Amino acid sequence: MKILVINTGSSSLKYQLIDMTNENVLAKGVCDRIGLEHSFLKHTRIGSDPVIIEKDLYNHKIAVQEVLSALTDSKTGVISSMSEIAAVGHRIVHGGEKFKESVIIDDNVMAAIKECVELAPLHNPANIIGIEACQQIMPNIPMVAVFDTAFHQTMPPYAYIYALPFEIYEKYRLRKYGFHGTSHKYVAHRAAEMLGRPIEELKIITCHLGNGASICAVKYGKSIETSMGFTPLQGLAMGTRSGTIDPAVISFLMEKEKMSVKDISDFLNKKSGVLGVSGVSSDFRDVQEAAENGNERAKLALDIFCYKVKRFIGDYMGILNGADAVVFTAGIGENNDLVRSMILKDMDFLGIVIDEEKNKVKGKEIDISAPGARVKTLIIPTNEELAIARETKKLLS
Repeated sequence: MKILVINTGSSSLKYQLIDMTNENVLAKGVCDRIGLEHSFLKHTRIGSDPVIIEKDLYNHKIAVQEVLSALTDSKTGVISSMSEIAAVGHRIVHGGEKFKESVIIDDNVMAAIKECVELAPLHNPANIIGIEACQQIMPNIPMVAVFDTAFHQTMPPYAYIYALPFEIYEKYRLRKYGFHGTSHKYVAHRAAEMLGRPIEELKIITCHLGNGASICAVKYGKSIETSMGFTPLQGLAMGTRSGTIDPAVISFLMEKEKMSVKDISDFLNKKSGVLGVSGVSSDFRDVQEAAENGNERAKLALDIFCYKVKRFIGDYMGILNGADAVVFTAGIGENNDLVRSMILKDMDFLGIVIDEEKNKVKGKEIDISAPGARVKTLIIPTNEELAIARETKKLLS
């Protein structure tokens, strides 16, 4: 069974074709600058060098056509025809309260995804466009929606309800939803496999640390708390996002700086976080280099990020009444040994101690716990595409 995984952005379309008999990736790529000048497809057949195909990708339907052409081409392809694709799995950012698990897409599902647009106005419209483009090109192939928010639908009400007048929740469904659920679920299950224990017995704290970052408390396989909220702005300080701040800061800044609603949203989402504090970059590699060269603001930005992560780990240890493992994943979590070391420094009282030599790795699945540590510390590269393909296969069967 071969499954095509699609992740659609407003001007991009990432894809992987995965053979689910052995879970091997056959080909992958990205269509970039869709609807813009100088658009192109970067396609890689696994085992071969990437191929850049410059093409006028006026819309996502054309992009999907080009992806299928690349997959079936005699030189770049890995299948003989589109009929070899058993299903398409789509990453959908927001499923609201309607979707607690992945679903096969039909008209009712599409209508419900569209209802969630106001909850994720930057993401769901692009996801919808991707689904509709695939439906037009592949009308007889099943489509599956896998939601970033679904994994967190097991949170108890006291964790997801904000302390606002309750009728606001009832009227607008304004609550904590959480994100990165596909990644948190994947690495939690992989952690259980590494530990050789059923996930139903384990308490795990998963740290998805990238330019966008979130932490999740996973108890016996279910998300019971996560750091992102109604939007991805809540929680940790991130690459360009402020994370959790005093809400009164918003009205103060709007008054003092004469900001509109859009101005303050852009300020908190795109100009804050590590970028805003350091004044250098949202890329942690650049910030770390600047800090090592004596830039005090860059050092402060790293300190703030690591401090916030440490606080959430401590909070979640309390919520879980201890943990069996802490997992690091995503770009920073997998590759930045300094950040991991800074976060976990002086947490031995919680049973978290790492071997600093083992910690000096990038993108490798490994247990970096020190001998005798009560809590295991694991690095697990995330694989959201495989997780989506697995969900798709499960629904088809």
